[in-house]
Amino acid sequence: MKAMIFAAGRGERMRPLTDTCPKPLLKVRGRPLVEWHVVNLVRAGITEIVINHAHLGHMIEEHLGDGGRFGATIRYSAEREALETAGGIANARHLLGEEPFLAISGDIYCPHFDFAEVKDVLHDNDMWGNPHPVGKRDIAWIWLVKNPPFHPKGDFGLKMYTISNPVPDSGEPAWTFANIGVYRMEMFDGIAPGQHAGLGKLLREFADKGQLGGEVYEGDWDNVGTPQQLEQLNAAFGARRA
Repeated sequence: MKAMIFAAGRGERMRPLTDTCPKPLLKVRGRPLVEWHVVNLVRAGITEIVINHAHLGHMIEEHLGDGGRFGATIRYSAEREALETAGGIANARHLLGEEPFLAISGDIYCPHFDFAEVKDVLHDNDMWGNPHPVGKRDIAWIWLVKNPPFHPKGDFGLKMYTISNPVPDSGEPAWTFANIGVYRMEMFDGIAPGQHAGLGKLLREFADKGQLGGEVYEGDWDNVGTPQQLEQLNAAFGARRA
């Protein structure tokens, strides 16, 4: 399985830090955000990695290089301007190939996520290698987390590993998309290379069709969106080391 790390965003809320440093290279607990992902992917045996970039992307390439020092092979998908998440995937399709792949945002911090668990979530075969009697499984499998303070209403409902769009006032709990997922490339057939497109709209469309699977991740997870959040993460780390 290949992995894609989204690293093209400008990081407006993280300014002024991102005026001179791409957001994925900001350090949390002594290591750049994107480097945490690379190290953890390699630990799980996922060594073929594609990274898209736009704003100050040359700095990401200079820092990570070809990935050899991490035990990875890293290829880059440069975007003249950020194409959003689904647009970034479509633009990097020639690098990712046609098999199911993992995609993760470069600005989240989840140091203990076990990427080894993602490899089998979209298998079409049963444990003996025979085709599933019900046919192909979900178009995508995503991970959800408890709603953080900045996103209290969440994004999706979840029942028996099936993702749904939340129904207002239904009383059913909603969860926040963790920006981690495994996708079939056919999901992006309608997006041309170079086209702007967000992933959220696609996920909602396939959720309505009942083709989106998922589960809740309960480990450490932070969407590092502002200088204050970054400072809090690093301060907590320093306090534990003291």
